[in-house]
Amino acid sequence: MGISMDISVAAGVMIPFIGTSLGSAMVFFMKNQINRKLEKLLMGFAAGVMVAASVWSLLIPSIEMAAEQGKVAWIPAAVGFILGMAFLLLLDSVIPHLHLDTEKPEGIRSKAKKTTMMVFAVTLHNIPEGMAVGVTFAGALLGNAQITMAGAFTLALGIAIQNFPEGAIISMPLKSQGTSRKKAFAYGVLSGLVEPVGAVLTIVLAGLIVPMLPYFLAFAAGAMVYVVVEELIPESQSGEHTNIGTIGVAIGFVVMMVLDVALGA
Repeated sequence: MGISMDISVAAGVMIPFIGTSLGSAMVFFMKNQINRKLEKLLMGFAAGVMVAASVWSLLIPSIEMAAEQGKVAWIPAAVGFILGMAFLLLLDSVIPHLHLDTEKPEGIRSKAKKTTMMVFAVTLHNIPEGMAVGVTFAGALLGNAQITMAGAFTLALGIAIQNFPEGAIISMPLKSQGTSRKKAFAYGVLSGLVEPVGAVLTIVLAGLIVPMLPYFLAFAAGAMVYVVVEELIPESQSGEHTNIGTIGVAIGFVVMMVLDVALGA
């Protein structure tokens, strides 16, 4: 069974990418690199949004959907979650990338430029976000009771909100390292392109294997939580003022939870 996407869904999968692009455009309006305390707050905020989205928009619908299909409710959620974590672990081990404020690249050895590997790091982060948006829209298009179109748009909006500061966090350091404003903006935009591409691929794949949708939902949740634990939390908790990152997590979690409960029904 395939899925046909209409204009509204096509627009929906672009929302997170627009958030990243608008954030990257801050390189034209901000003179200096983002304040370190603000950066910690924003990193924590992104982590909170992703954890809340993983629970309310992905894992809970996965469990409810599996129960409705007559399966053992927790199995698809548990299996999908672990596979999602493993998938990101594999990508993290293979793709050469460099995190902010570090000098040692991760992944396989590469002669790629430092700026390129920094963009790869953000791109790697954006893959599970695109998958998450895609799988929720797939569920809505298939008419599943656990996922509404409003819920899918709410998730896309929540991810776009946290993508805005992330876009600035990637473009501003690039500028401070000597990259021109236009190139820094372009790198930020490119890092976000994987989101609509990943969303569309996930929609198509989920439509072909409808009974596997609970697994896809949990898979996306596992992939997002991997990014939170591996990247966002450590970066927000490094150095001084770690409580600022913690406050950001709380704010992000509550914002995404409220969005999902209030708008996603």
